[in-house]
This record gives sequence, C-alpha cells and structure tokens, in this order.
Amino acid sequence: QVRLVESGGGLVQTGASLRLSCAASGLTFSSYTMAWFRQAPGKEREFVAAISWSGVSTYYADSVKDRFTISRDNAKNTVYLQMNSLRPEDTAVYYCAAASYWPNTIVVLRTQGVYNYWGQGTQVTVSS
Repeated sequence: QVRLVESGGGLVQTGASLRLSCAASGLTFSSYTMAWFRQAPGKEREFVAAISWSGVSTYYADSVKDRFTISRDNAKNTVYLQMNSLRPEDTAVYYCAAASYWPNTIVVLRTQGVYNYWGQGTQVTVSS
C-alpha cells in the first residue's frame, strides 16, 4: 500500500520560513517524480513545484519561484519543500504527490491527473 505522509506545516508570520516533508512508503520512491500542490480556502488545488526522480530537474510555479525550493533524499524516501519569505497568500493545505514518470511538457507536469498517489495534506497558515 502506497502512503505519502506530509509534515512540517504550521502557523507562522509573514517573512518566516517553513520546511515541509513528505515521507513515502510502498513504492519505489527513486523512480517517481514528486511534486507539491496546494489548496487555499475557496480555491482550486494548484501546482507548486516538482522534482524528477534523480533530483536533477525541478520546476516551480511562478508564484513561488525564488522563494521555495523542492529537494529529495532518495535514501530516506522523502521529498522536501523549503519555503522562505512566506506571504499570507501562501496560506493553504499543502499536498505531496507522486507520478510514475517525468512529464515531457510543463503543462502535463502541472496537471493533477498525472499523479498516481497523494498525501493527506498539511496546513500552512501565514499571518500578516
């Protein structure tokens, strides 16, 4: 059974940092593309960042570029999202997701349907 378990969310002030973790089990983690999505209250879930199986390739939504960093440790079956300079508009439930291949187009990489497995989410709240 595949499980993705996020942790590291919390309540912080504007400008603070948080690091989210997603621990995976039940799959060959090093073969999967990993991504982070988020869903703010009243909004649709949106793409945040993705990383290839090797960690060599990464891609970010424009809204988080230069503030967030996605990374992975295949030895620990864990993907991370380092979030710096947090803003109130970053408030959302953050989900990690796993896809069995690296999509060859950005449009597909950002598409939720590409991802086979999802975690339950972790809440991030940024106060102004």
